[in-house]
Amino acid sequence: MRLSLLALVLLVAPVRADDDYPEPEIPSPDEPFAKAYSAAKAGEYLDAVAVNWTRDRKCVTCHTNMPYLTARPLLRGDAGVTEVREFLIKDVESWGAGKKPRGPAYVVATAFALAVHDARRGELHPATRAALDRMLDPNRKPREWNWLKCDWPPLEHDDYYGATLAALAIGYAPGDYAKTPKARAAIEKLKGYFKAVPPPDLHHSAMLLWASTKVPGLMTADQQQKAVAALLAKQRKDGGWSLPSLGAYLRRDKEKTPNDPNAESDGYGTGFVTFVLLQAGAKPTDAPVARAAKWLKANQRESGRWYTRSLNTDKAHYITNAGTAFCVLALAEATK
Repeated sequence: MRLSLLALVLLVAPVRADDDYPEPEIPSPDEPFAKAYSAAKAGEYLDAVAVNWTRDRKCVTCHTNMPYLTARPLLRGDAGVTEVREFLIKDVESWGAGKKPRGPAYVVATAFALAVHDARRGELHPATRAALDRMLDPNRKPREWNWLKCDWPPLEHDDYYGATLAALAIGYAPGDYAKTPKARAAIEKLKGYFKAVPPPDLHHSAMLLWASTKVPGLMTADQQQKAVAALLAKQRKDGGWSLPSLGAYLRRDKEKTPNDPNAESDGYGTGFVTFVLLQAGAKPTDAPVARAAKWLKANQRESGRWYTRSLNTDKAHYITNAGTAFCVLALAEATK
């Protein structure tokens, strides 16, 4: 029996590892808007970017597969979540076998992702505990979390973001982890750090506000109220928020062009701020939240994502991935 040329090709050609999760094109502001909000499409997009990042880069990152584990479980389907989670668990287990993690920031991001996912499962996994314990090394200086300083705001440019993420990891971890001696000692250090070092911008003020809802004592009630008021003041007429309005960020071009604080509403700004406000006590029926939810449902793109222009360059717009995760989180909370 003679085989066709196509059959021969299929027999000898290797199967692409990403055929099950086709990678989307680079985000573009020109991508058409979806005709209607689709949770399924959001899930497909998040799966594609997070699974491919994990397979190709073999690391955790705060703009793609870290927020993926916080948001994707809220949608149907879990194959991609299982793969990304298992990668992180095996990576943590390898630390105990002599392999060193890529650095302190890598440990914090891994601990956060696993802790939030464990909180949804209701049980602290041994690997998550190991990551948290390593994150809370008692020899770490109170004011130094050795975060990534790549000059890529808002996620990878200062220690403050890492400190808020560490606090969130402790606060989310189930099984009363926050009551362990290591966690209690770290919380006291974090309280001292946040008391001595004010948030450098509104984005990080929102991060601290979020952390303070999981770890009591990081902010006073007055500080929380002021943070909420400052965020609400930045809401645009269309109901959304723009990421550039949350800090004085410069682009990485030769001229160091400032980002426009009056830029149009975007996915990250709207999803992130809406989610944090809901965590801080806002109700889905509150007018600002209802307006934001309406914006979110009307501004999803055909690929399933919500576009956000990078604050740094126009090469990849990875912040769109984190923004899409926050949009999913915000809509899940706003439609309860």
